[in-house]
Amino acid sequence: MSKSGSSHSQRISRQLTLPTKIISGGQTGVDRAGLDVAIALGIGHGGWCPAGRLSEDGSIPSRYELQEMASSEYPPRTEQNVIDSDATLILYEKKLRSGTLLTRRICDRLGKAYLLVRLEVDEPASIADWLAIHQPATLNIAGPRESSARGIYDRSFAFLINVFNEHP
Repeated sequence: MSKSGSSHSQRISRQLTLPTKIISGGQTGVDRAGLDVAIALGIGHGGWCPAGRLSEDGSIPSRYELQEMASSEYPPRTEQNVIDSDATLILYEKKLRSGTLLTRRICDRLGKAYLLVRLEVDEPASIADWLAIHQPATLNIAGPRESSARGIYDRSFAFLINVFNEHP
């Protein structure tokens, strides 16, 4: 559901305009799926990552055009990505936890638009509708890291490709 509580189950007549940029923190899992979808579709990408390009699998690959924060902690980059985006798409399964929950809390605190998407429940077309309404030029994509949700990268990548294929 969106922050405003509006339902996204009803099809709308607005056209989906692809974001001009997709950003994330570069962590394994959902973050990298978002960046890889941007690269695959020719959408600009970027975002903020911890100092040293820190991620759970070592260093974030250089193919991702991310800027390093001064801090090696994850929360500062999470907040900066929310600040720098027009809206945040939060993908998750079952329950919001850890950094994914933090992302939602930051969006609430800053009054930024976001959509919570349960991958096992929500349909790509309804997310495309939300994007058509909000039309974010810069879209932040966030969610669990791979170690906390095995296979989340693949499921998120496929889901996001389907979302953006709703674009005429």
